[in-house]
Amino acid sequence: MALLDILKFPDPRLRKKCAPVKEVTDELREFASNMLETMYHHKGIGLAAAQVNRQIRFLTADTRPKDERGRYNYGEMTELEKAIEQPVKIFNPVIVNKEGKTTYDEGCLSVPSYFETVERFNYIEVEGLDSEGHKMTIKTDGLLSICIQHEIDHLDGKLFIDRLSPIKANRLKAKIKKLGYPDPDEDEKKALEPEEVRQ
Repeated sequence: MALLDILKFPDPRLRKKCAPVKEVTDELREFASNMLETMYHHKGIGLAAAQVNRQIRFLTADTRPKDERGRYNYGEMTELEKAIEQPVKIFNPVIVNKEGKTTYDEGCLSVPSYFETVERFNYIEVEGLDSEGHKMTIKTDGLLSICIQHEIDHLDGKLFIDRLSPIKANRLKAKIKKLGYPDPDEDEKKALEPEEVRQ
């Protein structure tokens, strides 16, 4: 498996619309595994193909909460979330039903270290293809629903910034322009340092 480079806002390639895949091939299955590996490496809960500069309709997601020991804590998930096998890997995802409203403080691997409250549908039904090319349907709410909607936005060339009010969006863009993004290499170095050095 290989780690993929994640595009960062305002890279114009993030604005490209992704095309459906005609067939799930071995190459696409390998790409899906690399995307999942990349998502886990960067401690993300979702990743869309557009974020790694591949303009196909594919997303990965794994919103299972973990405790301090890294074990999955299913008690924090909704019943619908528990019924979905994660990680989710879905080609050509299409939302066919949506209900209710919810809000969540969203972040993004393409906008690292910045978070804003975004409104989404609470419940969604999504159809697409699994890694074997078979039709699949996901019916979910909770964080998994929010994450899938976030990733489908990426496939349409949208970011969570686009769902903010103009004032909030402009404020966030100005902050990013001024401060940029944290250096991931520096974060990894600090994590390896003894705690007294990191303070």
